Amino acid sequence: MTARARSEAVSGPQNQTASESVAEIVSEDDPRLAELERLASLMDSRFRVPVLGIRLGWDSLLGLIPGIGDAAALAPAAWLIWRGHRMGARRRTLARMAVNTGIDTVVGGIPIIGDLFDIAFKSNRRNVDLLRRELRNSTSVRAASAGNRWQPRTPAEGRAR
Repeated sequence: MTARARSEAVSGPQNQTASESVAEIVSEDDPRLAELERLASLMDSRFRVPVLGIRLGWDSLLGLIPGIGDAAALAPAAWLIWRGHRMGARRRTLARMAVNTGIDTVVGGIPIIGDLFDIAFKSNRRNVDLLRRELRNSTSVRAASAGNRWQPRTPAEGRAR
């Protein structure tokens, strides 16, 4: 066994990208994830319509401006996807997030119908939920594959540690 093979067996491959590294184990109370949650809430459910109880955000309000509004709402959505990439989400999850954003942008561009769709679909919240699930499920797999000693807690252990 060569020195490099032994090194990779202990610490993982030497040519890992930033998104593949285990250094970014994301917890439920990670400030980066909380920041993305705040952005999604701002874009999708910031305001409440008093009589109807419907929540809408800046994405829905910007969508009322023909052409420019949906393009402006695309920037925070793209930033959310980029942050997901930086936090280590798999390509499959990033693709699903991009599809959600694409659907929101394309259908949101249709006058009136698109505005109603924006209120109901809430693509940014969906994307943060996808990212949260992805990072929660993949952290233990990445930690185990890199030889990290970190072990996920079982539901019976709870947050006692």
